[in-house]
Formats: sequence, structure tokens, C-alpha cells
Amino acid sequence: MSLSREDVEKVALLARLKLSEEELALMTGQLGRVLAYVEQLGELDTEGVAPMAHPFDVTNVLAADEPAAGLPRTAALAGAPKHDDECYRVLAVLGG
Repeated sequence: MSLSREDVEKVALLARLKLSEEELALMTGQLGRVLAYVEQLGELDTEGVAPMAHPFDVTNVLAADEPAAGLPRTAALAGAPKHDDECYRVLAVLGG
């Protein structure tokens, strides 16, 4: 599959990229080589190869979540410069 300059211009437009003439020429060549490589991969015999998301057998190494008692509200609010009985008080970030 060959890639035309117009194809690259359309992709740049969709990606909201402004490319110079030199960048368009460079990207046309580079993207064309990427597509040629993908075509080569498509020619491989993958019969009997299980689909995978990662080339190595990766498992989750994180500990399971365990519920625990939270910080009491009074303790959480104690370090705040300004607060009411339930919430931190901060200056408005957006107008209003």
C-alpha cells in the first residue's frame, strides 16, 4: 500500500497538525515505510499463535484492596487553614 502526500495531509488535518512542506515530504516517506512494514507482518503465518496483548506472561503484582478504617473527619480537617464542620474552605478557582 502506497501513501500519497494527500493521505498525509488528511491525517495531519484530522490530527490538527500543521506540517511544513519539508515535514509533509518527510512524513510521507516515513509513514510509507511504516505501512510497508505492517504489510510484511501481515504476510506472516500466525496459524496456531494465540492472540496476546503483551509478549511476556505478565500478571498483576499489586496487592488486593482491603477495606480499612479511614481518617476521622475531625483529624482530616485539623490541618486545614480554613474549614467548616464538613469541608475544606478554599478560594474560588474559577470566576464566581
